[in-house]
Amino acid sequence: MQRDAAALKAALADLEQRSLKRKRRVDTGASINFCSNDYLGLKDHPEVVSAFVSAAEKYGVGSGASHLVTGHGPEHEALEEELAAFTGRQRALVFSTGYMANMGVIGALAEQSATIVSDKLNHASLIDGCRISGAEVKRYRHADAAHAAELLNAVKSQSRLLVTDGVFSMDGDVAPLGELARMANAANAWLVVDDAHGLGVVGDNGRGSCALFQLGAKDVPVLVGTFGKAFGTFGAFVAGDADLIEYLLQMSRTYIYTTALPPAVAAATRAALRVSQRESWRRDKVNTLSKQLRTALNQQQAAATPIIPVVVGDSARALELSARLEARGFLVKAIRPPTVPAGTARLRVTVSANHEEAQVRALADAIAGDT
Repeated sequence: MQRDAAALKAALADLEQRSLKRKRRVDTGASINFCSNDYLGLKDHPEVVSAFVSAAEKYGVGSGASHLVTGHGPEHEALEEELAAFTGRQRALVFSTGYMANMGVIGALAEQSATIVSDKLNHASLIDGCRISGAEVKRYRHADAAHAAELLNAVKSQSRLLVTDGVFSMDGDVAPLGELARMANAANAWLVVDDAHGLGVVGDNGRGSCALFQLGAKDVPVLVGTFGKAFGTFGAFVAGDADLIEYLLQMSRTYIYTTALPPAVAAATRAALRVSQRESWRRDKVNTLSKQLRTALNQQQAAATPIIPVVVGDSARALELSARLEARGFLVKAIRPPTVPAGTARLRVTVSANHEEAQVRALADAIAGDT
């Protein structure tokens, strides 16, 4: 891009003309939100809010430094211990964002001589982590374990990573983790699973897509999770064996060189983790409502998740449908390229424990009437 105001104007006009220009909206809460990632409805839970306020009064609103300077406090330490127990791993390491966690893990584990085999529909943070690492990257057809095995077995380098989302954020489907784990183990490759959209809502007690396939730490040695989805707060973590976490602590640039998560956010996340386990009805309700909506929209999927895509293809059409739904009181954002492949613009519908059956039925009727 030239340093030229006219060039910037032309680029913006081109995005507008192709219905790809992104626009922020100020959410006033006037519409029923069917596009949030707050799957368990914990963002506003009184216990979570109270934990945040109490910790802010005690520790202040910021951490003041990176974890390796003076930013690592009692709330961070306790959260990491509780996350390790929750995921069945020896240790966990808290990152400031999920984006930083994925980039930090891949950057630390993938040498420039390494080869990374990555699902074509992985989240942008995984894609960017692969690119910036400098390693050779091979992409396999979405959720195609046989193609992944073919690429992995053709790798000549000694250092190998197999990278995938657990639950894919734009399609709501689950990666074939059982097959991927077996082939990664056979190839002596690191299997990195980003389970941002699985933890809290799928698997036994909400332990995520790995639990759905009954996979433990030996099967999935690198597990990434976030707090901004089902747990309703902010931040992320990586869980694994003790040596892996210590290595990341020493070598992950996105962990070392950034300010630590505020202690109040860590405290709120601890509360959310407790509530998610105690109030299991939230997870049950999300799964029930998701199945009802899928049935109403004539969508079938082996593993139900709270993400239901309504693919319409054309970006302008997706924007039009989103606007029509909002006029009826439903907030469902249009998702367009490059977030999704060209020709697959969609409405990305998400279900929350805050929703009721009548609202889900009304949304399904509205979508059916417009599409």
